[in-house]
Amino acid sequence: MVNMKNALIAGVIVLVALFSSAVIVPETHQAVVIRTGEPLYTINQFDPDEPYGQTGAGLRFRIPFIDRVQMVDRRILDLDMEGETVLSNDQQRLEVNAYARYRIYNPVLFVQRAGSEELLTNQLEPILTSVLRQELGRRTFASLLTPERGNAMTNIRDALDNAARQYGAQVIDVRIKRADLPQGTPLDAAFNRMRSDRQEEAETIRAGGRRDAQIIRAEAEAEAAQIYAEAYNQDPDFYDFYRAMQSYRTTFETGDGESAIIMSPDNEYLRQFRGGR
Repeated sequence: MVNMKNALIAGVIVLVALFSSAVIVPETHQAVVIRTGEPLYTINQFDPDEPYGQTGAGLRFRIPFIDRVQMVDRRILDLDMEGETVLSNDQQRLEVNAYARYRIYNPVLFVQRAGSEELLTNQLEPILTSVLRQELGRRTFASLLTPERGNAMTNIRDALDNAARQYGAQVIDVRIKRADLPQGTPLDAAFNRMRSDRQEEAETIRAGGRRDAQIIRAEAEAEAAQIYAEAYNQDPDFYDFYRAMQSYRTTFETGDGESAIIMSPDNEYLRQFRGGR
């Protein structure tokens, strides 16, 4: 009876030890095994060359009561920056919302220097804010509406990535969600200035169009005069007749039908009707 009781107790102890040593590592996490406060190794560590389903996730074992396991997310994580006021190079105050995407690629270094994802976020948020202020402070507000904005984002990402590497993390991307002028007088003044600039640019384009039109018209009139002169030199009688016919058409066909012109038959203006005599 005593032996059976002892065997039962031993069996319970073995089962407890077995369950205490088993660890289930999900596909979305990487586990750091810690012994006496020191990280030893990683289970299911992120590797871009290993697809999901072929990693080290699943049932794993540790030394019970000695080893401790800390789970670290292996997915892409978010870092948001909301409602920061940034001064641009042209002294415009901008309300900026930005975000970053990062991934923990060295969980042992992460556990040693950050300890948790919350603490890592607290470390990276002021760095993102500082780098964003510095980079946007070198640029004008108008440049943020051009492809130059992409260069600014690349510089911010590289600077934030250098800081994140110290904690075993890699910054994948940084983006600005919104960069607007504050509501009220500054925004209205900026819109008025932009409207004035566009109106001035439009007037410059119109003035250039009028100048070009005058040049083209003058060149066309000069060319027409040259053609008329060449025609007159080739056959002065025909040219005189042709011009007289144009004048008759203009004179006699443009009335409203209610006016009358009275001329003497021997009037010089009607010379071509008399055969040019």
